[in-house]
Parts: sequence; structure tokens; C-alpha cells
Amino acid sequence: MDSNEVNKLLGGFLGTCFIVFSIGLVSDALFASPAPEKPGFAIEAQEPTEGGAAAPAAEAKPIADLLAGASADAGAAIFKKCQACHSGEKGGPNKVGPDLWDIVDRPVAEHEGFAYSAGMKDFSKGGQEHWTYENLNHFITSPKKFVKGTAMGFAGLPKDEDRANVIAYLRTLSDNPKPLPQPGAAADASKPADAAKPADGAAKPAEAKPAAPAQ
Repeated sequence: MDSNEVNKLLGGFLGTCFIVFSIGLVSDALFASPAPEKPGFAIEAQEPTEGGAAAPAAEAKPIADLLAGASADAGAAIFKKCQACHSGEKGGPNKVGPDLWDIVDRPVAEHEGFAYSAGMKDFSKGGQEHWTYENLNHFITSPKKFVKGTAMGFAGLPKDEDRANVIAYLRTLSDNPKPLPQPGAAADASKPADAAKPADGAAKPAEAKPAAPAQ
């Protein structure tokens, strides 16, 4: 192979390299994607609380506080939804559910002539449990969550105002309506007593005398 042939081959190789290199530079310039000065949107991740625990849910309002501003007339309108399954008259008939006359503070699952579910009987504890204002509030919120195994198919009233109005109306279904609970009483009762503080007039513990030195 003479020198001319070698020069031709080297020239072709160098020319090919130049073309490939040029194409790379041109494509980089055409398809370049510079980073934007400002991102389109920012994703902020919420930092977990200490220990990984979720934030506590809002504390439910005591039924005593809710009843303080409740309306029995508004509750009577809501109770119309319940009349398909319950009567509210004195001596009224049992329907799908028992008659609700004088329901406030009545023993649970003890109304005469009604066949209660096994779940309600268990909750009743043989009549020891009563339909207090607190129990009525929890039960009307979500019957199946409060009394496991109850046959009541009602989903419940999630709104505090609706429950308080219905319970205020149920209270009127009685010859002797039960007294309303005092607002704030439940909160005061839940405060722990200061066991470390001695009662007024209580004798202080005698101070220990130092031991006599050994003879």
C-alpha cells in the first residue's frame, strides 16, 4: 500500500471524526434544557411529630355543655326520622325498636315486651347500665361503634347540635323529665386531685428525731 492510499484513509477517518463531533455539538445546543430560575411548584413535606405519633384529635364536647344550648323543638323535627322504628308515646307500641317514652336514665335493654339483641344485652350488664345523657350521646353518634353487635341499623348523627337537640327532645318524653347535667361538671370531675397537698387542718407528719449516738 503506497503513501497516497494511507493518506486517503487517514483523511477519511479524521473527516468522519470531525463530522460526528460537530453533530454532537449541534444537538447539544438544540436540545439543551437549562434549569429554571424558579421551580413551577414546591412540595413541602410535613415533618412527623416527635416519636412519630399523629396529632391528637379534637376533644369531644361534653354532652352537658351541648345540652345547655339545645332546642327540644328542633329535636322534635329530627325525631320524625326515628318514628319509622320508634314510638315516643306513653305506653306506645314497640316497633322495629322499643318505645322511647321515659328513655332518659332508663335501664338498658329492660323495656318490657321488646326482644333485644345479644349485643345490647351484653352492654346492659343485666340492667346495671342506664341510658344516661352521656350514653345516649355516644350511642346516637354511632350505634354500632358504641354497642358492638346491636341490631340498630341507623348510621348515627355526627353533628353535635343535632344530637343535643334530639336528646333534649327525648328528655321531654316523660312525666318527670330528668334534670339536665350542669355544664362543666364533667370537666371538673375529670381533674385529678392533688394528692400531695394535705387537707386543711390535717396533721403534718412528725419529723423524725436523729438517732442517739452509740455509747
